[in-house]
Amino acid sequence: MRILLISTSFNSFSQRIYVDLVDAGYEVSIELSFSHEAMHEAVALFEPDVIICPFLKEPVPEGIWRNHLTLIMHPGIKGDRGPTSIDWAILENRSFWGVTALEAAAEMDAGAVWSTHNFKLPFATKSYVYRTHIVEEGVHCVFAFLDKLASLRTLAAAGTERAIPGTISGAKGSIAIARRSFPAKTAPLLPEPLNAGDPKLEGRLRPLMKQADRKIDWWRDSSEVIVRKIHASDGFPGVRDQICNQDYLLFGAHFEDRLGRDSIASPGDIIATRYGAICRKTVDGAIWISHLKRRADGAKFFKLPAAAVLPGDVLAGVPDSPLPVLFAGEYRTFKEIWYKEKNGAGFLFFEFHNGAMSTEQCKRLTAAVLDARRRPVKVLVLMGGVNFWSNGIHLNIIEAASDPALESWNNINAMDDLVLAILRSQDQLTIAAIGANAGAGGVMLALAADRVIVRNGAVLNPHYKSMGLYGSEYWTYSLPKRVGMEKAIELTENCLPINAKIAAEIGMIDALIDCDADQFEATVTASAEVLAKSEDYPSLLAMKRIQRARDEARKPLSLYRHEELSEMRLNFWGTDDSYHLARHDFVHKISCGNTPLRLAKHRQEEGGARIICGRQQQALSHH
Repeated sequence: MRILLISTSFNSFSQRIYVDLVDAGYEVSIELSFSHEAMHEAVALFEPDVIICPFLKEPVPEGIWRNHLTLIMHPGIKGDRGPTSIDWAILENRSFWGVTALEAAAEMDAGAVWSTHNFKLPFATKSYVYRTHIVEEGVHCVFAFLDKLASLRTLAAAGTERAIPGTISGAKGSIAIARRSFPAKTAPLLPEPLNAGDPKLEGRLRPLMKQADRKIDWWRDSSEVIVRKIHASDGFPGVRDQICNQDYLLFGAHFEDRLGRDSIASPGDIIATRYGAICRKTVDGAIWISHLKRRADGAKFFKLPAAAVLPGDVLAGVPDSPLPVLFAGEYRTFKEIWYKEKNGAGFLFFEFHNGAMSTEQCKRLTAAVLDARRRPVKVLVLMGGVNFWSNGIHLNIIEAASDPALESWNNINAMDDLVLAILRSQDQLTIAAIGANAGAGGVMLALAADRVIVRNGAVLNPHYKSMGLYGSEYWTYSLPKRVGMEKAIELTENCLPINAKIAAEIGMIDALIDCDADQFEATVTASAEVLAKSEDYPSLLAMKRIQRARDEARKPLSLYRHEELSEMRLNFWGTDDSYHLARHDFVHKISCGNTPLRLAKHRQEEGGARIICGRQQQALSHH
């Protein structure tokens, strides 16, 4: 079956559906919804059996959905309609939420329902709810839809249906089965028309949530209400607020259990800073805000750590509140790196906003790794975070630097130092436990561990080229060692995501864990404890040391790093400015206006150069 994905961007939902459909044997192509003309052209070129829209901010052209079975993935329960569904669910503290697969129709989100799946709504950011629960249940919806479609096709082939006169068929006649009359026993297979007037239907049409709905009243709202408002606005659009009479958008809210309760500051005042975040007094304590975005008429700004956005005089005299390198506190506070220890195993967590790791964050994590290496544990597990495991260098901070090339250089060297600290760990077995998506240098960081285990559902993007980079993090050592040079070049050149199952099949990871996101930590913990107590542990550690010595004798790690950084130096300071252009566009969210050819299978030409954000580029050389 040929499936065309039409999406506003190739986001986490689109990537997950893409990799799982390809893995299931479907022929899949992708078109980004830049224009009606482009979408019509994609349909004509690919001639899909089905169109699926995982993430769409604009309606599908009527000429497409009237002639082709088009599935819209809506991040809401059955009957819910509107563009800010998750926002309302979080703000109203709903106990459960869902995702619904429905047919495109004249009214947005009001088409017939093919499948709907609900889940318990956690107290979490919108981004976490989307990437973890909406994506997971959305994949189930898609495959439930495809299973129904396959069953209907089987019935159609058997001649058990009576066609409706005037049935509309797709380009290949595939949607006729969705427009026919079948016996009553097949009713569960057919899409259910949405009856918005049904009193039993919990979902309803909701308006676009506005800043007035998100507004914080620092003198009345509790810490929980403030955090909930920022959670509901996470990613986009943020919560509009004022600090010293200047407008900002707030992101990244965290509870604080200790600071603020005895403070004489007024609600809304900044009472502490930590690693770029600011702590603000509330009526019942305090909360942390990790990121801000400036607001000004006619000007475009991007999200940065809060302290980097505020004028220096605003933070003058505000005390800093750092944490220990291996913070092990159980109380709620803003933390990016923390550590747990249990039964001979150490667990190092690092949760960086959107998975991006700045120079300073890399240095702190390196210090934590070195401290953890000195702990009396046999196994060190790199747990990453629940939103992302890691996505490598911090493009926003680089873009904001006075010298982006130099900051890029500092950042990649700090990443390399971190990877080296893991590669040189000789007294413990190391495990990278990837429970959330990872990309670019974040994937290569994980490959530095002795074992890599990935939660089934996490998506990996083991490549740099779409950002115009050659890459470092010792990838030329770690990746070919696992998958071979031919496959390593294929992965880094094709610039496509893969799922955990494929990663395991090609040897890039050692195992996948099939569990829900909220069960991952417990599952990994049990596995690490078993390894620490294993009778095979001494021989495994001895073999690790022998293999590292052999690898070093064959080619020193310092040489891999030198070769990679020689290429990266050209990316940063060479005549080809692809990296700087791609980074600028990424940070400022500037669309290139074209679907990259690596995604648009229907637009590819044999032997043609790939296009990165509208700019033609030949393949980067790999050594």
